[in-house]
Amino acid sequence: MYNITVFIFSTLKHLVETLLTISPTFQTLHYYLVKHPRVHNFEWHQGQTFGSSVTFLTLTILLYLTLTFLLSRRHTSSSPSSTVVIPPSLLRLLTAAHNTFLLSLSAAMALGCTLTILTTLPDVHNLICFPVGTVPKGPLFFWAHVFYLSKIYEYVDTLLIILSSSASRRLSFLHVYHHATVVVMCYISLHTAQSMYPGILVTNSAVHVVMYLYYLMCSLGKRPTWKKLVTDCQIVQFYSSFGIMALIFYYHFTGEGCSGIWGWCFDSVFIASLLFLFLDFHTKTYQSKKEVNGDGNGNGVVDDGGSGKAVKQA
Repeated sequence: MYNITVFIFSTLKHLVETLLTISPTFQTLHYYLVKHPRVHNFEWHQGQTFGSSVTFLTLTILLYLTLTFLLSRRHTSSSPSSTVVIPPSLLRLLTAAHNTFLLSLSAAMALGCTLTILTTLPDVHNLICFPVGTVPKGPLFFWAHVFYLSKIYEYVDTLLIILSSSASRRLSFLHVYHHATVVVMCYISLHTAQSMYPGILVTNSAVHVVMYLYYLMCSLGKRPTWKKLVTDCQIVQFYSSFGIMALIFYYHFTGEGCSGIWGWCFDSVFIASLLFLFLDFHTKTYQSKKEVNGDGNGNGVVDDGGSGKAVKQA
């Protein structure tokens, strides 16, 4: 498998280098996503970079959990006067704008981090195993920082679910657990300069492009026939994450060590717990659909019938 990875990496690297020599458009894209001073000179300074303090992280998560609890209770209260009412047309507009933004941001993160990997790292080994003592700076960690902040912005997903109808049925433990904990994973991985974290970022962002495209179409009133593809992509991402974790483990304990092993430990536990919960959710949902429809065309995406929201993955 390693040889296949090396071949794919080398092929893509050669392709990108060729495009950089013949395409002015690609050169411009590369400049703004990799070489721009704000991107190229990025440095993560504990307690100084926006969002880099433990206090910020803790308060952000506590605020999310508190507001989620209070708003969901208020919205599902039996008293009409305690419910926040937003016209369906406005809610759909807000949801469409939200999905469009995250679709665009996910595409930018996937492309920006991919270009950085292929133009700044000499070989795939430097991606799998950062040297011990690696400092989180440069374009790779710029995109890791954007990725971390994007997970905080994704708290809006929860708000939109609460504001939509029948919120109590769809605001699951898996949804809240994922949104609260994935921010911790991103923070630790960024702070410890975790090896292969950019690979996870690219994979996750690419899946989010598919996912938010589906949600955007739902919010516009168009039901795609490929919503099961979203779930399949999510599950493939989970399993690929374990492959990434295994590679880091191998290189860390058979070589001179890899940067961010404590981040690796947290990620392994978190991804395992998320995979267990998601597979349990997917099995129940798929089986339920199969029993109702009798055609085996169930899926693991919880559709809300309005905003197109569903359980998200890490």
